[in-house]
Amino acid sequence: MKRMKVIGAAVLLLLFATTTLGYAKQEQKGDKQDRPEKQTEPSQQRGQQEQQKPATQQHAQQQEQKPNTQQEQQNQNRQQVQHQQQDKNDQQHAQKQQQDQNRQQAQQQQQNKNNQQHAQQQQDQNRQQVRQQQQSNNNQQITERQAKQPVQQQRTQQQQIAQQGEQRGEWRQRRAHSFDTEHRTWQQRGGYNGYRIPDVYFSSYYGSGHSFRVYGLPFMEVGGFPRFQYGGYWFSVVDPYPEFWGDDWYQTDDVYVVYVDNGYYLFDSRYSSRPGVAISISF
Repeated sequence: MKRMKVIGAAVLLLLFATTTLGYAKQEQKGDKQDRPEKQTEPSQQRGQQEQQKPATQQHAQQQEQKPNTQQEQQNQNRQQVQHQQQDKNDQQHAQKQQQDQNRQQAQQQQQNKNNQQHAQQQQDQNRQQVRQQQQSNNNQQITERQAKQPVQQQRTQQQQIAQQGEQRGEWRQRRAHSFDTEHRTWQQRGGYNGYRIPDVYFSSYYGSGHSFRVYGLPFMEVGGFPRFQYGGYWFSVVDPYPEFWGDDWYQTDDVYVVYVDNGYYLFDSRYSSRPGVAISISF
């Protein structure tokens, strides 16, 4: 009986130990199952924190970079404004230089024009003075010749008659048979080489508007050419007079002296459209 109690107690003790051991294993297993969940939760939180950390850092960097980007944009804008202002200043400076150059050129051209006008005026004044001096000399010469003419023209009636007969004979000898073939212009003669009457004096006493008659003027024959005096000058007729002029043209026809084709010619008013007779002028 006592032995059975001992065995019963041993069995109870074994059962208790087995039960305790099993319970301990179940708790250990539960702990192991619970532990991964606990470990997983911090891992997820850690991953989220790690994912959030770069985002935070990136946000912080963006926040840090954002002011820098704005500053750079402002600097770029400022530089663009400065470049634009510099370009504008350069353009204004170039325009001002061009305007100054144009103004200087215009002033220089105006100055040159004024100088030319002044030089032309001075030349005109000098030319006018020369003409006035020449006119004064011509007037003096004319006065002297006119003062001498009365003495030269004071001839007796017999001398005048003798001269008129001599003049008639000289003119008859100088009549052309064919004026077109016998006549020669001053160009054909090699150019005019006689005395030239000043233009101012010539326009006052000669030309188609100032006609006269040869008959009754001082007359002589020199070197085979008849000469007559009119207006203080001697006119030598170097051409034969045309056959279509009348026999007494020198007595009845009005004639005039012109300067044409680089020489002097005597024209008959009756035949003004026909060629003139070449004449040479001397004192």
